[in-house]
Amino acid sequence: MIDALTTASPPLAPDALPNARIGAKRRWHLVLNARSGASADGALTASDLVTRLRAAGLDADTGDDPEATLAQKVEAAIESGAEVIVAAGGDGTITAVASALVGTDRTLALLPLGTANLLARDLGVPLDLDAAIAALATMAPKRIDVGEVNGTVFLHKIVLGFVPGLAAARERLRGRGFWASFAFLRHFVRRVRRTRRISAHLTTGDGRRRVVRAAAIAVSNNAYDEGVGRFFCRSRLDGGSLGLYVLRRPGLFTMVKLAAGMLVGRWRRSEELWVGAAKSVVLRSRRRRLMLMIDGEVSGFSTPLKVRIRPQALSVLAPAAGPDASG
Repeated sequence: MIDALTTASPPLAPDALPNARIGAKRRWHLVLNARSGASADGALTASDLVTRLRAAGLDADTGDDPEATLAQKVEAAIESGAEVIVAAGGDGTITAVASALVGTDRTLALLPLGTANLLARDLGVPLDLDAAIAALATMAPKRIDVGEVNGTVFLHKIVLGFVPGLAAARERLRGRGFWASFAFLRHFVRRVRRTRRISAHLTTGDGRRRVVRAAAIAVSNNAYDEGVGRFFCRSRLDGGSLGLYVLRRPGLFTMVKLAAGMLVGRWRRSEELWVGAAKSVVLRSRRRRLMLMIDGEVSGFSTPLKVRIRPQALSVLAPAAGPDASG
């Protein structure tokens, strides 16, 4: 009744770029999402960023058309022939650019402009824009894993259940000031209280099966760390495994208890949370379509959901002394 993914993509050949500082001799192409965080008010433009990249000694350019969609900007970046593609934006922007680079010898560079900036944090990329630009020429390329759900790439995690609705509400209220924050808090409380559990069948690539009733199910690209104050952090991005997380029951008390556990570094011990790992997993549901939050963006996906890890499929720049830097 349940299909299983029994194979994962084999590791790709080593990156064509050497495992050393990338330097300024490469060609760099900038992709800016003008709707992301620091650039949403129009104060930060692609030409501004290119000027700053060049001032840092990088051979940077952009074919950025202010009227172009993000997909069109990514396509132009690929066609430019540049060895390094700089993604300036939030997690969703970075994932969109990375998706086009997976399995190639191009390297992704990050200028984090979003709210969470999860991949940048895990890689140790400076979150301050000026510091991030200054650090680019000294960074080293490394290969990291990516996740894939029904053919769509993700870099951090996918989540189903009550979370996608919260993410959609947050996006609708973005940029509306204090009252928007208050409205989101009300929406959060109401949605958590009214959450109904979903039933799902999980089958991992090695044939293990589990039937769950859950408020939320998350699959991460490599496992989350457990440590004091480490919220959704990963010290390993090339471990070749998915992290599986099932939140059994909804409710405000459950959420507060889980958050407290994460704060003190003991969240894996929660009675309401099941934690597992796999190289691939198939999720079946009676519902023909499920809403997913995928790296902060909400989309609908047809079931079954087939999720796998793609080991070392992406080349990305990271500080040589970062938390996950290769030696």
